[in-house]
Amino acid sequence: VKETPIDMLCETNRTVLTVNGLFPGPKIRAHKGDTIYVNVTNIGPYGVTIHWHGVRQIRYPWSDGPENVTQCPIPTNSSFLQKVILTEEEGTLWWHAHSDWTRATVHGPIIILPVGGTNYPYKFDEQHTIVIAEWYARDTKAIIDEALATGGDPDLSVAYTINGQPGDTYPCSNGLMYNITVVQGKTYLFRIIHSGMNEEMFFGIAKHNLTVVGMDGAYLKPLKTNYLMITPGQTMDVLVTANQSPGRYYMEFSPFVDTDASTNENVTRGIFQYSGSYNHSETPALPELPGFTNKSDAGNFTIQLRSLNSKEHPATVPTKITRNITITVSVNQQPCPTNKTCLGPQGSMHSASLNNISFWTPSISILQAYYNNISGVYNNTFPDKPPFVFDYTGNVSALGEAAFVSTEVLMIKYNEEVEIRFQGTNFGAAENHPMHLHGYSFYVVGMGDGNFSDSYVSQYNTVDPPYINTVGLPKNGWTAIRFRANNPGVWFVHCHLDRHASWGMDTVLIVGEGPNTDQ
Repeated sequence: VKETPIDMLCETNRTVLTVNGLFPGPKIRAHKGDTIYVNVTNIGPYGVTIHWHGVRQIRYPWSDGPENVTQCPIPTNSSFLQKVILTEEEGTLWWHAHSDWTRATVHGPIIILPVGGTNYPYKFDEQHTIVIAEWYARDTKAIIDEALATGGDPDLSVAYTINGQPGDTYPCSNGLMYNITVVQGKTYLFRIIHSGMNEEMFFGIAKHNLTVVGMDGAYLKPLKTNYLMITPGQTMDVLVTANQSPGRYYMEFSPFVDTDASTNENVTRGIFQYSGSYNHSETPALPELPGFTNKSDAGNFTIQLRSLNSKEHPATVPTKITRNITITVSVNQQPCPTNKTCLGPQGSMHSASLNNISFWTPSISILQAYYNNISGVYNNTFPDKPPFVFDYTGNVSALGEAAFVSTEVLMIKYNEEVEIRFQGTNFGAAENHPMHLHGYSFYVVGMGDGNFSDSYVSQYNTVDPPYINTVGLPKNGWTAIRFRANNPGVWFVHCHLDRHASWGMDTVLIVGEGPNTDQ
């Protein structure tokens, strides 16, 4: 991990933190069931951690990565050998920094191939990895440090990039953009990774259909569509057949915006170009993507996703729930401290919470405190339900917006069948929240608008729900997930919009030990 000069847009003499001098960082390739050892050497200007996003890390949270949750930052001029344990994951995942906002430029793909003697459940001719990212005009650690100090909004990104290229819609890009040359009649597997910080994205390729076949390291029933909606943290495996007239076609990422908060409404483009003879100077065709604020198209895409649920890749959805948890997800405001000027709404400080608790990151890791019985680091009193019931998605103007700031963790017994219902609220600048759970993938059994009702349980999909690790909680809506708590350890839960995670939209699950030494 080191500072590296990167030429981007009109900037000169700019360095950013990278891995091995690359943006995006190097690709890790492995087979299902492999164990990977990664030696992380930090020669950057401040401490950093690395997370293996979507890898369950069975019984080994010590290398999971979130700062002061499962490890302390790796200090400057030191190394940490991390053990990455693959088990059931197969498909596309990714790795990224998990300290401050460093992951803006410190990230890269993890490609997990089928184990020897087995095949993909679909056919393709070639594969390509596409990483969408956000580019900032100055150091991202400085951006979030200043925002947290003043309580104001962090800077917006100034560009989106595809594999490090912003595309031709930006100044000083010199027309540089990511391009793929294809052969008519061939089918291509795109491994798409959304490493961006704060914006969901629509994606499409002009005049070409997409078939989604995998997500978050697990297979899906093939879903034919002309666009995707992908949130920060998610990965999707997509088949594209080059079946149009030879030419050049734009592929485009365009933000999905369902909030009143300030947003980078730029787009980024690449080129899907055919080999052969045609007019290469002709302007490429543009895809017809949903509009920035098209909430219905975003939701309609997500609810169509289904697990493959084949003999080789079965869905094992928990149906005998022993632990029901409801978590409200809110954007809050905290009062400005005395004798301080704050830059949040009406002179307050931005905040965020789960069950009205805004997570305070301790100075030593929760994992260390848990296994060494160190007191005073956290409280094991995160509630199974919100502190009080109200019309979560209605008019909340009469309610206070301050949350309780504390380090609270949620204790779960080994092997419990858990259902978590995430409930959006109408506080602050409400929007879609991509909720990510470390240490587990989970089944998304239900999703909808408005307040959750127990009557919805009968409508759950318990046959073939998608098995993922990051799910978009609809703005002013709800999402229900299920998993079996069979991975002991300390596991972070958070919104994958980094401004919300930095404001406290996080908690920690501590799953207890099993009865045997291998559990």
